[in-house]
Amino acid sequence: IQHPASRNRPFIIPIFIPHAGCPHQCVFCNQRSITGSKKKNMKPDQFCIQTREFLKYKKADRTPVQIAFFGGNFLGLKEKEIKSWLELANDFIHRGEVDSIRFSTRPDTIDSRRLDTIENYPVSTVELGIQSMDDQILALAGREQSASDSVRAVQRLKERHFSIGLQMMVGLPGDDESRSLMTAGRIVDLRPDFVRIYPTVVLKNSRLAEFYKKGDYTPLSLEEGVTLVKKIYLRFEKENINVIRMGLQASEDLEDESTVLAGPYHPAFGHLVHSEIFWDKVLTKIELTGCDKGSLTIFVNPRSISKMRGINNSNIKKLRNKFQLDSVAVMPDLSLGEDDLRLV
Repeated sequence: IQHPASRNRPFIIPIFIPHAGCPHQCVFCNQRSITGSKKKNMKPDQFCIQTREFLKYKKADRTPVQIAFFGGNFLGLKEKEIKSWLELANDFIHRGEVDSIRFSTRPDTIDSRRLDTIENYPVSTVELGIQSMDDQILALAGREQSASDSVRAVQRLKERHFSIGLQMMVGLPGDDESRSLMTAGRIVDLRPDFVRIYPTVVLKNSRLAEFYKKGDYTPLSLEEGVTLVKKIYLRFEKENINVIRMGLQASEDLEDESTVLAGPYHPAFGHLVHSEIFWDKVLTKIELTGCDKGSLTIFVNPRSISKMRGINNSNIKKLRNKFQLDSVAVMPDLSLGEDDLRLV
């Protein structure tokens, strides 16, 4: 059984309840910065206003519609609070304005009692912040959860037929490329419906910031982060596991230079990953077919033009320099798949 929400890309109405239900703070976390410090914790009386505001932007043919509780540890809330939020969302579902509910939570909150609590509500999708499948890395991150907690959580959610999303991080204290790829492999074994990949960044007022300032933690560079996430993305793509986000969601706070002290943050991180994938593809094609000096025309699906060009035409510039080309053109070709290209 698969929920409809896992088959079609939903229109999501985000409700942020920063740090709600979290028993402690992980070393990388400064929830105010991640969700936006100017956003106060959502109150029930603000819920309807925000939900209605988002519904104005839904196109008539865009289905399904989900209310999503993000930013905290949803099932870590008190049972009364969980039901209160779900009841508010359920009112919109009863009126036919929304189809289902999703939320993010810690793996160690997935137990029979809590799942029974939400059983009578139209929750379709649960996202788990597993971060790593290496217990040593989880301990260093202050997660106070284990890889086995994540395995059990996924099994329990599958037994109840939820659509499952898994969130992983790269570049945590103690992490390296082989351990990140191991986590990706373990995630493949769990067969989630989708994943998010977050490179670790050093946020001000986090414990990781203290480690960084003391010289006890070295974050990934942007280039290292993009290359590692690219490898993980390609692994998931090969296994038909949908990657719905790479990199933190850009926000006003994260764009403030004082918020991110170090690490591979970029407002278009996912685009950087896709651009590097297309760079690799075009190099492989040139190696196979050769490249005449002078000009090069690359045909791609129209949806992939910006990925091929790169941010600020970075891929175009690199091609011109590497192969001494006078001009490089990227042209649309509807007959090509979004991952394909053709050289002329």
